[in-house]
Amino acid sequence: MIRLPSTLAAITAPLVASNTTFPGIRIGRSLLDGREFRLSPVQASSALLPSTNSLALGGLGSGKSTTAKTRARREILDHGHQYVVIDSFGEDNIGEWAPLVRSLGGRVIEAGSFTLNPCSTLLPPPVREQLLRSLIVAAEPDALNRKATHALQHALTHPKATALGGLIDALVSPEDGRWPAARLAGWGEDVAIALSRYTDGALAGLFDCRDSGLPEVDQRITSFDFSRLDRNSPAIPSLMAAISVWAEHVWLPQSTAVHRHLVLEEAWQILLSPATSELIQRMLKNSRKAAMSLDVVMHTLSDLGDGPARDLARLCEVAHVGRLGPEEAAAVGALLGLPEWAVAEIPTLAPGQAVWKVGPHYVDIIETVLAAEEIALTDTSSRRRAAQQAHTVEEPAAPVRTDEEDDDSECEHDQEHEEDHHDHNEEQDHGLALVVAANPDPDEEEGWDWEMPPIVIDRRHHDVLQAAREGRCNEAAQLAAMGEREDINAHGIMSDQAVSWLATRARVADLCGSPDQAQQLRATVARMGKDPDWYTAAAEQTDTTWYSGVDPDPPGADAQPPVSSSERRPSRVWPYVAVVAAASVATAVIWQGAEAEQRQEDRKAVAEAYKGRSGAELHLDGVKADLVAQWTSDRERVVIELRSFFDANARYLRIDAGSRSVQSALTADLKYLRDPQIEVPVTDPLAEVTVRVAVGGREWKEGARAVSREIRLSPTGVAYDAETGERLPSDL
Repeated sequence: MIRLPSTLAAITAPLVASNTTFPGIRIGRSLLDGREFRLSPVQASSALLPSTNSLALGGLGSGKSTTAKTRARREILDHGHQYVVIDSFGEDNIGEWAPLVRSLGGRVIEAGSFTLNPCSTLLPPPVREQLLRSLIVAAEPDALNRKATHALQHALTHPKATALGGLIDALVSPEDGRWPAARLAGWGEDVAIALSRYTDGALAGLFDCRDSGLPEVDQRITSFDFSRLDRNSPAIPSLMAAISVWAEHVWLPQSTAVHRHLVLEEAWQILLSPATSELIQRMLKNSRKAAMSLDVVMHTLSDLGDGPARDLARLCEVAHVGRLGPEEAAAVGALLGLPEWAVAEIPTLAPGQAVWKVGPHYVDIIETVLAAEEIALTDTSSRRRAAQQAHTVEEPAAPVRTDEEDDDSECEHDQEHEEDHHDHNEEQDHGLALVVAANPDPDEEEGWDWEMPPIVIDRRHHDVLQAAREGRCNEAAQLAAMGEREDINAHGIMSDQAVSWLATRARVADLCGSPDQAQQLRATVARMGKDPDWYTAAAEQTDTTWYSGVDPDPPGADAQPPVSSSERRPSRVWPYVAVVAAASVATAVIWQGAEAEQRQEDRKAVAEAYKGRSGAELHLDGVKADLVAQWTSDRERVVIELRSFFDANARYLRIDAGSRSVQSALTADLKYLRDPQIEVPVTDPLAEVTVRVAVGGREWKEGARAVSREIRLSPTGVAYDAETGERLPSDL
């Protein structure tokens, strides 16, 4: 569980768009403030998400695939989306998406059963040539050059080139054309050898057919299962090339779904292939026009190297990163533009938790919440659990003891039992959560033929109010502060669990004769967005219902007598550090309430002074330049321009805004620099926009670092130096 104390939450994990909400399916909850997190990228504003492609990263067991499958299931059931999955990993030679696909009535297509004739006249000539080039490069990466490409193009015009075998014959025995037949045969020899692997080699049967076994285009979800193929097999990029052509030229034009998704599971082995990476890049760039999202799932971007990894990160507006090692987390954070606090949390994430980045600004830590049915359908750890169960079954029986050993062990057991009983009573005295054994000993509880689930009882609110009723007000306040801190750490400062403690503390204040403090706590609840009805209900229920489990009495078990307050009192010895921590939490809640009021006042002042533009005069590296920002009329975007006014000293200009950047450099064919301009989407029209500008003067050389400065631009017309807070001059 993420542990972010409330006093540090606003500093350690500052959400640039903390109040942003997205439309769509429910994914989980924020571990920073406890809010529900929803997202369907296609339903979000195009200004916020220009593309709907997503990238899921994380180590083994981090939950990235489970989250991807859960998102797919909910999008299909709730919004009628359609999915095609390239599945290359699973257990028992079955792709890991297969259970989910079959539960939704979809189709699983195993590798080898999908056939496509790359020479079919149903494919447009440019598509036919591109698919063949991809197959050639997948089989023999060095087979294609300029002369070989010309030989292939000439062979495709031959009447026999309606199937792969006929094309190979046309390459080996060409007819005269612009070049003599003998020369064409020499140029096409390597191409013919590469293609012959699909007719006579290990890849035979995939493409050497006259007809194409194309799947239906109206399936809810279709999975191409590559799990039985060797990960280094050239069949993977070859099949991927064929599926990409089918998706681009058959599935997308004919599908009637409101939105389509192409999922690449274990995508590194697909994106590393030159034969398919170009196809995927094109689909990424054209996804918005095609009403399609490309959802990429892989371990880490370092598998791809710098070039493809940067391209992929740039084209995916939605990314979620599960647990990775510190070095990989730093590399991924740099590519995705994650803040330092988020990168620091990645190595500590538990399964199902991930750092999410949506658009250029929104960053949060989200825990995916699964229903029982979804857990069964997305489970990929059955082998590991089977091994654990087998280990439990095969544990050796207890050794036979002698009479003397039994006597000694009985004495030791009695002593241990007394210590355990004492510890158990101390746990009850403190009023903390107790865990009841899930599997009671059958010898002790005869007649129980059902498996009892773990029971977690939370009596903290009850004990706090009981202490206040008995006049132990200091103790009640300390217990309430400690409970509040625990729930803030576990659920977030804005969660119902945390806010319920304010209701309890208000009742304690009433019971202890502090009505002013009680009223202040109720006002804090109101400022946090809870209405009076919620407060009343929470205050009435804090005695019994604020716990996460149930508290039934076991059949036939006698109720234990309650422990008296005189017995409990000596065991509650709270250290000085706990008192200080409790006071810090109480102060933090009040401070954050006051801070919320201050933010509202600040926003009101900004709204009154709103101009929709901002600017700053800059003097960097001997160049005078103006930075100008103009908010659009719909207040959803900011257009930022860096102007040098034809300064003869200017050699280089650059603007960086979040993960976006634009630059202009002086070249031999230009007399003056062009002014770079960038358009940045904004979720809050009253919020400042921070950019970094870099300017290279007369001495600047290509590849050298330019002088830079970070600027905060306010829609009120004011600009500041982000590092010093100095207000910058402007003629606006």
